[in-house]
Amino acid sequence: MSSPAFTVSQAHWLRNRSLLRSIRESVFVIEQRVPKELEWDDLDASALHVVATDNAGNGIGTGRLTVDGQIGRMAVLADWRNQGVGSALLSRLIELAHTHNRLPLFLNAQERAIPFYLQHGFHCVGETFFEADIPHRRMELTAAPPKTRQEPV
Repeated sequence: MSSPAFTVSQAHWLRNRSLLRSIRESVFVIEQRVPKELEWDDLDASALHVVATDNAGNGIGTGRLTVDGQIGRMAVLADWRNQGVGSALLSRLIELAHTHNRLPLFLNAQERAIPFYLQHGFHCVGETFFEADIPHRRMELTAAPPKTRQEPV
């Protein structure tokens, strides 16, 4: 069995800021035309961040978990979409939420991403609203906490 073409790890905002910003800049600011003033906020410094890197160490995806349990800023570079990167990022963020007691979990999903989040146990709450002129829905996690990994005996 071949190893995955990417890895997901926890990132630290101060140490990895330029890498995380470059991924988000590419996806949100350039591709989706989100104004920079809406993309960058003061929540990054206190949030837990994850980053996906390819086998050469290049950043290909990121996401964050805020103190109040909001998953956000999920971004995967276009060439890496539909290859499991988003699922791996989301799974790691959910694990971190349980480890750091940042529950319950919620997010504001772009409407086109709702099926992705539904597959991961989230459900829609409330009406459609707009952020950066993009339709979104609030979603909350309904799944049970992840099982702890056990090593074989």
